[in-house]
Amino acid sequence: MKISIVVPVHNEADNIVSLIQEIVNAMSQAEAYEIIYVDDGSKDQTADVLKQALLDFKALRVIHHQHSCGQSTAVHTGIKAANYPWIATLDGDGQNDPADIPNLYQVLIKQRETISNLSMVAGWRNKRYDSKWRLFSSKVANAIRSKLLGDNTPDTGCGLKVFSRECFLELPYFDHMHRFLPALILRAGGHVISEPVSHRSRTNGQSKYGTLDRLWAGITDIAGVIWLQKRAKLPVINEIKV
Repeated sequence: MKISIVVPVHNEADNIVSLIQEIVNAMSQAEAYEIIYVDDGSKDQTADVLKQALLDFKALRVIHHQHSCGQSTAVHTGIKAANYPWIATLDGDGQNDPADIPNLYQVLIKQRETISNLSMVAGWRNKRYDSKWRLFSSKVANAIRSKLLGDNTPDTGCGLKVFSRECFLELPYFDHMHRFLPALILRAGGHVISEPVSHRSRTNGQSKYGTLDRLWAGITDIAGVIWLQKRAKLPVINEIKV
């Protein structure tokens, strides 16, 4: 397994060191890996904690956005900087369990033997530890997305995913695109499957994204993704040789 783990963070100083240590432990059997933290314009001690962590974890790389540009841009920055062909993303709040990464990778490699163009295994938080309101709103949002976009993904909001770097960099980039990766990969001719993963309660800090923020952004973004889907062209390509 040669993989780059990309972690976007904004004001997550209290969660950084423990999560990095968990990632290192999870990657103990990997052939090669790197951990790329993208500090998206944090205003707390995130930058200082990451600077110290560089001295303690040799696999760590740190990229800093001078101003906050949002989670999708942070993910995009990290993936562009990545050195390995496979990418794992996870949220920086500690609610995703890095121990799930090797399993998602193995599922991806195994299923590629029978599923052509399989490009992503998306984490599925089938047992979540969030507030009742957040669980309800997420369930509604996932149902609407699935119905309108046909992405057949039960949990597009899960930050834990393993996928092809090459495939990702060919997707159209826009703010909030991280919420629609399965639909965008399907639009590009790839395949996506979901795999159950662990989910944990947040122990430090608070969510940086409110429900209403996601709702209003989501309405506009879904309309945009539908527009992209309707204009997608997937040619059947044959090379002619003499």
